[in-house]
Amino acid sequence: MIGAFEQALLAAMIFVIMLGMGASLTPRDFYLALRRPYGLAVGVISQYGFMPLIGFLMTLALGLPAPIALGLLIVSCMPGGTTSNIFTYFSKGNLALSVLMTVTSTVFGVLLIPLVLLVYASALDLEIPRENIVATLVILLIPVGIGMGLRRLNANAGAVTEFFGSVLALVFIAFIAISWVPRNWQFLLSTTPSTYFAAIMLGVFGITVGYLFARALKLHPRNVRTVALETGIQNAPLAIAIIALTFSGEEQQSIMAVGALYSLFIVLTSTAVTLIFRRANTAAEQTIPDGLL
Repeated sequence: MIGAFEQALLAAMIFVIMLGMGASLTPRDFYLALRRPYGLAVGVISQYGFMPLIGFLMTLALGLPAPIALGLLIVSCMPGGTTSNIFTYFSKGNLALSVLMTVTSTVFGVLLIPLVLLVYASALDLEIPRENIVATLVILLIPVGIGMGLRRLNANAGAVTEFFGSVLALVFIAFIAISWVPRNWQFLLSTTPSTYFAAIMLGVFGITVGYLFARALKLHPRNVRTVALETGIQNAPLAIAIIALTFSGEEQQSIMAVGALYSLFIVLTSTAVTLIFRRANTAAEQTIPDGLL
């Protein structure tokens, strides 16, 4: 479980992460995105079409208990995380597209996350307080707006904020490893293999499906890598924040299990995928794509 101090620290970390995400954007980015609705469609389909469906099918196939299933659904319905931007950069993907997909999925998430959660939770006969999730998402959009305003006022300050937001996303993983894992060690030892499988394979399946989807669309190889990573890397800090602010007690611990384990393992998965992408990066693929897609 997460105590009051950890909840406050978690909220502060999420605020800075979202602030950094907003600082990476300008109004022109949205203008360019609207001029290329194809790119927006790819991002929305990847995040709110494939990932929730993967989470839902895994829940059915693995026969997960209700709290674990709910945690898996929440993680799978999250927007892209800023961590995907870092791995996109190192995999020689299209960083501009990655950032745009991340922020677009976050903005659209205010409407789509509660809607998609409602559909799949109802199909699994699970109870979920949608009002709390909507309120949390709206509050989290505020730092995105502040970050955009900060970048508009001072480009250097915006760049520094963007950097710290991205770095803090990785620091969050360390926070989970140092704080949550040791105190819940006995719980993790008693956690079923199917829960670990779900936490690990959600990212693996997401990256694979995103890659095949982008290849089917015949996108530029750099964009294929980007869509793959952006699809499979969810905003786990946001998922954990929503769970921490919505549930309590033993229920919170069980629901948070997938999010915490996913946060730890997605870094390993993404690192392995990045190394594979870098080795496959040929001279022809290093050319700049024409536009975002």
